[in-house]
Amino acid sequence: MARIVGVDIPNEKRIEIALTYIYGIGPNTAQKILQSTGVNPDTRAKDLSEGDISKLYEYIEKNVIVEGTLKQRVFQNIKRLKDIRAYRGMRHKLGLPVRGQNTRKNAKTRKGRGATVGGLKKEKK
Repeated sequence: MARIVGVDIPNEKRIEIALTYIYGIGPNTAQKILQSTGVNPDTRAKDLSEGDISKLYEYIEKNVIVEGTLKQRVFQNIKRLKDIRAYRGMRHKLGLPVRGQNTRKNAKTRKGRGATVGGLKKEKK
């Protein structure tokens, strides 16, 4: 398995697809990386030479924010929203949908399984 930026990329996949296994690299970014480094997108990850791997590693290190740095930046942005008590920050804090989605009927993944409220019958004597 080739290892790029601390992530094992799958051997049997084309390098264009294998790069998307790195957090922060999607299909478009992978294509741009391959164009800039001159690596053929159709080669399999196992067929890459050491030179190709080092080219990819160097380009990603210099030009793309990935993995831990990106996760840390996202976490810091969310924390900043919470600290300044922005609407979006409050939604994050409460575990509700952040981007204006409806919560009356949906949002089960964000809200979790709700406990039943009301509708309880009084016990008869």
